[in-house]
Amino acid sequence: MARGEHTLREIMSQPEVWEEALAAFSASQERLESLLASASFDQVIVTGCGSTYYLALCAARLLRKSGLDATALPASELLLHPESITLPQRRYLLLTVSRSGTTSETARAQQIFRARIGGPVLTVTCDSASPLARTADLAIAIDAAQEVSVAQTRSFSSMLVVAQQLAAMIAGHDLNTGRQLPAICRRLLASYGELAQSLGEDGAIEKFFFLGSDALYGIACEAMLKMKEMSLSYSEAYHTLEFRHGPMSMVGEDSLVIGLVSPEAAKHELRVLGEMADMGAEVLAIGQTHTENHQCVRLPADLPPWSTPVLHLPVLQLLAYHRAIFNGCDPDNPQQLTAVVSLDDI
Repeated sequence: MARGEHTLREIMSQPEVWEEALAAFSASQERLESLLASASFDQVIVTGCGSTYYLALCAARLLRKSGLDATALPASELLLHPESITLPQRRYLLLTVSRSGTTSETARAQQIFRARIGGPVLTVTCDSASPLARTADLAIAIDAAQEVSVAQTRSFSSMLVVAQQLAAMIAGHDLNTGRQLPAICRRLLASYGELAQSLGEDGAIEKFFFLGSDALYGIACEAMLKMKEMSLSYSEAYHTLEFRHGPMSMVGEDSLVIGLVSPEAAKHELRVLGEMADMGAEVLAIGQTHTENHQCVRLPADLPPWSTPVLHLPVLQLLAYHRAIFNGCDPDNPQQLTAVVSLDDI
């Protein structure tokens, strides 16, 4: 079997699996609406570990835009430091996100939340038979998104599709917009696969910087993690304008700076990318705003912003895959990692 065979297949299967994610959400929508209408809570805590913590960062921003007070944090923080996170006079809803539904910190945090706080629990996972799914008030499971590879690709994006639909439902947006995403993903993978490969195989690039703001910061973090996990390459993620405040000192001709451009702040974010290009960096812009100055992955301009975060990711997953193969790594089995982290003493 060729190195990375599973990872590549899982990346390319995302259009089909996103269809399953949308179907899973639709099947749960009535129960979701009932849960949210009947539950009494002041704040949503969104939590996960590793990739799913980065998903939580994105989901919490989307939920805030839908009108809910939402915050994201690693499950270990909720587990080990609950007194600095929850307040006695506040009521909470917990949203846990986990590919396997068995990650130790997330499972234990859900148990502690149940025992100490007693608020409702919603879970998004890729295993309907998992402990998290079984013990939640409501679980949305995308079993078709399960993976052979250790690094998350289609599982992450499929769970994010569900989170986007959840936020859109709460905000009263047209959920049919989400049904366009699988076809758009297919076009992006076909149109920009060669670009991802050429950048991944560019030996002059030694550093990868992923920049994003608002909900796209979580996507930048996940893209950074994929590059590190799969290819063992130097990669970092920053809020776009924060990059100016020190980190840009690392930028030079050996750098690829990838900007996840938001429609709301495109003017300022593109200015940062231009400054990085002036420093000698290769620049890739991904977003709905057209630019002639950099290499670009163009997303459909007519989509509402809540539906687009997940579309920034597939080409970057391909980039990490091709860099891994170029570096002689096996993206299916990243060094020193396992698909599920289990800590017996948590």
